[in-house]
Amino acid sequence: MAAGERGVRGAGRRVWPVAVPDSEPAVVSAFWKGIDVFRPIALAYAAYSLWDRPQDLVRPALAWTVLGILAVWTVFLVLYRRRRLSLVVVELLLGAGAILATRLVDSAASIEAGSRTLPTFWPAAGVVSAAVLFGRRGGLAASVLIGLVDLVEVGRATPNTINNIVLLLLIGTLIGYAVDLAREGHARLREAIALEAQVRERERLARTVHDGVLQTLAFINRRGAQLGGEAMQLGEMAADQERLLRALVSGATPDESASAVHGDVDLRQQLGRYAEGRVHLVAPADPVLVPPRVAGELVAAVGAALDNVRQHAGDDAQAWVLVEDEGETVALTVRDNGAGMPPGRLAEAAAAGRLGASSSIRGRLADLGGEAVYSGREGSGTTVTMRAPRTGAPGGGVA
Repeated sequence: MAAGERGVRGAGRRVWPVAVPDSEPAVVSAFWKGIDVFRPIALAYAAYSLWDRPQDLVRPALAWTVLGILAVWTVFLVLYRRRRLSLVVVELLLGAGAILATRLVDSAASIEAGSRTLPTFWPAAGVVSAAVLFGRRGGLAASVLIGLVDLVEVGRATPNTINNIVLLLLIGTLIGYAVDLAREGHARLREAIALEAQVRERERLARTVHDGVLQTLAFINRRGAQLGGEAMQLGEMAADQERLLRALVSGATPDESASAVHGDVDLRQQLGRYAEGRVHLVAPADPVLVPPRVAGELVAAVGAALDNVRQHAGDDAQAWVLVEDEGETVALTVRDNGAGMPPGRLAEAAAAGRLGASSSIRGRLADLGGEAVYSGREGSGTTVTMRAPRTGAPGGGVA
């Protein structure tokens, strides 16, 4: 199995497949390059060691033949860039065979005296390759294999042999652990990049939907409420679809989306239909969940207040809708910077039969067990503060 065919596991689950060497973290690629540099250096040292002690050799021709085989393998791995399980196994077997060949080319006296093995450090390349390819477990297994072969070659556990085995264990496990960390970090980075791309695409779709479909559904809802009758039913259906679509484009789960239609609804999303042009919505980061009936009455009251702004505040007036979650109650504030309202204006409007404030706003809040308070003066804008229990008035039939 190649490096490009295995998966990296993190937190007990499959994180990402290592597709090709180019998809590996930079640290892992650096390890592979380092191993390619280490092999010829280790082989050159083994050749020097062999040349430096001809008096210890029983079969020098066999010794140079073994090093020649290792040289061919070293050149092959420099040219063949892919790393597979089969290649690592062959390299470990070559290293183990070269170590055992020491008993054939060295005299018994030199072996007992603790002379260097025939390949010296070259088998460590196989241990590091296993660690880079399979992580700390692969490095540990490979180092144990080479360590056992070292013990067989010497015949007993000498201090020098134990020291070499401990070094191999440290190299294999630590490099494997570093590779595991690098792959897991690279996997998290790729997941973060993919998530960022998904968020950007969702935001783009949300803008498109908001500027088109949601505005159309909101208009149908408002117009249906004005016309009444079957048109009102059509408007309610449009409102349900608007809530569902708004939940979907905001990234809600299917259960949350269904709740947006059949359970508590997010007051922020309901009021989002008004956030355009000269109307600005200021809402908390967390959802403000209320029953559908309460949401419908509050949204309708805000709509009536914004209608008053459009009709009486002036053509250039700006309006702000503030949403506050107060626990047991919900507060909505509609403020504008328009022409303002002279004292007694509300009473005059009610007496004249204009019931926008007294019925559409105050009446709705009273039905919910809340209240609406107006403030402001002429020339300085108007503020209406609406506050109602989260679940509506007791016995009010709130679902």
